[in-house]
Amino acid sequence: MRKLIFLVLILISNLSAETIFAKELPSIDKPREIIFGINKGGDREIDHALSTANNLLKFYGPEKVHMRIVAYYDGIKVLLAKEKKTALRVDALKQYGVEFVACGNTMTTKKIDKKELIDDVEIVTAGIAEIIERTKDGWININP
Repeated sequence: MRKLIFLVLILISNLSAETIFAKELPSIDKPREIIFGINKGGDREIDHALSTANNLLKFYGPEKVHMRIVAYYDGIKVLLAKEKKTALRVDALKQYGVEFVACGNTMTTKKIDKKELIDDVEIVTAGIAEIIERTKDGWININP
């Protein structure tokens, strides 16, 4: 009986619990700066990365997040215009201010022309260096 009462109390406390942020809540003036890379080209990996971005936007609110997604190696597939289903998801995230970045080294290695990418993608020389530099500047680097 005690175990049952204890379990009910835990359940009730979890139902009424609010999400508690770290000190200094994200705001329009000081949004969370998040960067992550997509380096795998499988549908599951790409879907997971885009879903992670969407979940962060829903949790914090788009006005409280500054997010850059860097595509390199096989992950460059996420930015190819011919990938129609993925391109629609990327475009939806861009509508909420998510910035997409392509690795120039990957494009050279895989012989991908800028015209093959979706619109409004920034190209940097080295995608991994972009992640390193943003992280050094205090951005939060996540690995979805």
